[in-house]
Amino acid sequence: MAYDTLYLIISGTSTARRVPGLLPKLCALAPRVITILTPNAQRIVSLRELALVPGHHIVESYFDDAILPRPPYGALLVAPCSFNTLNKLAQGIADNLALSIAAEAIGRATPVIVAISTNPPLWAHPQVKQSVETLRQWGCQVLDPVPQGDTLTLAPDEALVAAASTALA
Repeated sequence: MAYDTLYLIISGTSTARRVPGLLPKLCALAPRVITILTPNAQRIVSLRELALVPGHHIVESYFDDAILPRPPYGALLVAPCSFNTLNKLAQGIADNLALSIAAEAIGRATPVIVAISTNPPLWAHPQVKQSVETLRQWGCQVLDPVPQGDTLTLAPDEALVAAASTALA
């Protein structure tokens, strides 16, 4: 099934600062891109900076027309996905708008891509392996963080765009 909506869920990790550069590439993939930030992401990425990127709609409330009466079916990309968001997704915790929409996408069995961005100690945490396995069992595509020098970082933009393009097709 092809989708005309792409959700971008942004969680609170330092690589969220890459999103303004990634967003135009994602907007080229789908006629409707809906951007939603977790509360922690709003401390890292400026809504004003995101609003300057044309071609997407920032949703800040459950009452936004873009997601009423129910969020439209679409592919969903969580990028970057923090340690906190990863583990909440795998536990079915939907304590904010971004996680609620992600939980619905998992429940609908629409394409969900989770691009993890965490540091090496958190990546080595025992809960991460379990959370990644759970999400993969549920049909989510999980993109592991990639090495960058002596640390880890979010997968390259090209990998995120390719995964989103495949999910929309």
